[in-house]
Amino acid sequence: MSGRVYRLHSTLELPLEDVEAFLNGDPDLPTEIESIELTRRNNTLILKAVAADDSLSKYTPTAQLKASVTENRVYEEEPPRGGNPRWTDEEEEEIPSELVEFACFKGDRETVLQNTALQYPMFRVFRQIALLAEKGTLTAITEANEELSAHRIVEGEERPATIEVVENPSQNENGSGGVDWRDNKFISD
Repeated sequence: MSGRVYRLHSTLELPLEDVEAFLNGDPDLPTEIESIELTRRNNTLILKAVAADDSLSKYTPTAQLKASVTENRVYEEEPPRGGNPRWTDEEEEEIPSELVEFACFKGDRETVLQNTALQYPMFRVFRQIALLAEKGTLTAITEANEELSAHRIVEGEERPATIEVVENPSQNENGSGGVDWRDNKFISD
């Protein structure tokens, strides 16, 4: 299936172990993708598509998803909101918590979904990952088989989305809003 990704914006955050479990759990990959390589460089996570088609040169960069990795403290129960301070001798009870690494897929198309070879099949994988996320939004406009589609996933749940075409005429129709390069005193003859 051929396709393109025209617009994409993501604010998705999900635990790194959920991403790893998804990739290790035999995900339903598009036929164009044989497998996905997971690479971590410092605080950057890269999920790279490996082409199933041998005709694609090994020097052709295939689509990859890029995420930053952050550590967040996750509490087992919600910490109490600050009210009046208590100045008693009793010791404060510590709320059980743990540090969890999160994969943060944040940005627009070129930031999150890089390279054009296998870009649409990799977007389909990204949609599956977005359905696992409990925090953030994925919005996109794609084309597959000459059909435009709008995608919107909010906190792991698919939501309705539409494509709206609007016309924004420039405010100054006579063209006086720009710089007149022919009569610019800073450009010498």
